Amino acid sequence: MLRITDTISIEDWELTEQFIRSSGPGGQNVNKVSTAVELRFEAERSPNLPGPVKARLKRLAGRRWTKDGALILQVEDTRSQARNREIARERLAELIRKALEKPRRRIPTKPTLGSKNRRIKAKKERGEVKAMRGKVDPD
Repeated sequence: MLRITDTISIEDWELTEQFIRSSGPGGQNVNKVSTAVELRFEAERSPNLPGPVKARLKRLAGRRWTKDGALILQVEDTRSQARNREIARERLAELIRKALEKPRRRIPTKPTLGSKNRRIKAKKERGEVKAMRGKVDPD
C-alpha cells in the first residue's frame, strides 16, 4: 500500500510494476539486467481518488495517461532496480499530491483608466503614422 496523504492511499492491486532493460548508464550491465521500472497506476478505476482529482491528474500526466485510464511512469535514473522502483513510487505520489491541490479561480479585473488612455493614445499615434503613408501630392 502506497500512502499519499492521511486520507488517500493506493492499494497494491492498483499498481503494476514491470522491469525492463534500461538505456541509461551501466556499461555491460545495461545489456544483462532489467533495472528500469515501468509503473502502471490504474487511476481511472481507483476508488480512493475523487473525480475532480482524477481529472486534474489526467491533465498533469499528459502523454503518460493511456486510453484505458492508466498512468504509466518510466524510471531509469539509476543502475539499481530497487532505487528506480522507489523513485517511480515517489514521482507517482508527488503527481497525485499536485493533483489534490485545487487551482485558485482567477478573478477578472477591469482595466484601469490610465491603461485605457495609454492604449487609445498608442492607437492614435499609430493611426497618424499610417495616415502619413501613401501618395504624395505634387503641389
